[in-house]
Amino acid sequence: MKTSILFIAAILCSATTISQEKRDLKLNDKEKTIEVIYYHDNGAVNQKGTYTLDGKLQGEWSEYDRAGNKTVAATFDNGKKVGKWLYFNAETVKEVHYNQNAIVSVSAPKKAQSLIKQ
Repeated sequence: MKTSILFIAAILCSATTISQEKRDLKLNDKEKTIEVIYYHDNGAVNQKGTYTLDGKLQGEWSEYDRAGNKTVAATFDNGKKVGKWLYFNAETVKEVHYNQNAIVSVSAPKKAQSLIKQ
């Protein structure tokens, strides 16, 4: 338990890209991961996802704009970009496929009827 608390403290100190934002952390003992939600300064969710206990991004991650519209749907495996990522804006959805951080393919943007809400 002491190790987990120290690790969570390290995550809080090392999240420099979004260090000024509010965040909620939850240790998932069963999965051996840390679930995190970062917030914009207006209180809206900015990002949701999971870290491994050694601080690597893991599994599904979502990013949202300040109005709560989903802007990115992503997948990580042990800190590396993998699988299909979707990038949303008001007019289009772009699909990018990754394998171990390398872009495998990029689809032409498709028309988006509306942004996906959380």
